Amino acid sequence: MINPIEHLKWRYATKKFDATRKLPEEKINILKEAFNLTATSYGLQPIKLLIIKDQKVKEDLMPLTMHQMQVQEASHLLVFCVLTGIDKDYVTNYFELVENTRGTSKTILAPFRDILIDEFKQKDEKEIFAWAKNQAYLAMGNLLTICAIEKIDSCPIEGFEPEKYDDYLKLNEKGLKSVLVMPVGYRAKNDFFAEFKKVRKDITETIIEIE
Repeated sequence: MINPIEHLKWRYATKKFDATRKLPEEKINILKEAFNLTATSYGLQPIKLLIIKDQKVKEDLMPLTMHQMQVQEASHLLVFCVLTGIDKDYVTNYFELVENTRGTSKTILAPFRDILIDEFKQKDEKEIFAWAKNQAYLAMGNLLTICAIEKIDSCPIEGFEPEKYDDYLKLNEKGLKSVLVMPVGYRAKNDFFAEFKKVRKDITETIIEIE
């Protein structure tokens, strides 16, 4: 039986990966499925995940990530991206997917669809980007937990140069912007951070119960 708390205690922001150990395809497939199943606002999934295995690409991206060695030492590098074209067509396509998947009639879906179309029409580009970026954080949080359960080491990273990532990976051509980075793989035996006690406030300081 899986004890999620023990798995979460096991995980830490890995500082040094074992560059000789690679994640098997079955583990990568679990991360793919978990990303795709991540909860997102309205279910719109305005995010995409780049999974980079190529060593040369990882080495090129390392200097653009504040020279954090985890980027090139990890088995794979995950780059969380947001879509830049959230508009009427995008929302309409989503509701067509709902109709085809669930068999829900257009009559039932149309009112909610029109509300969302109007809502996004009133938002400017910065507001939509901020909203989409929040969904990327949800996805990263989900994958951090899945990694812990699957005994995959990981390190969430905000410290990188998104515009240079976008240029190098030609993300603009794909209608994407990078927002988060997460190397995954297996911790090195000499990463002494793995032995450090987890530093957290007492649960009584972080939880408020209203009964």
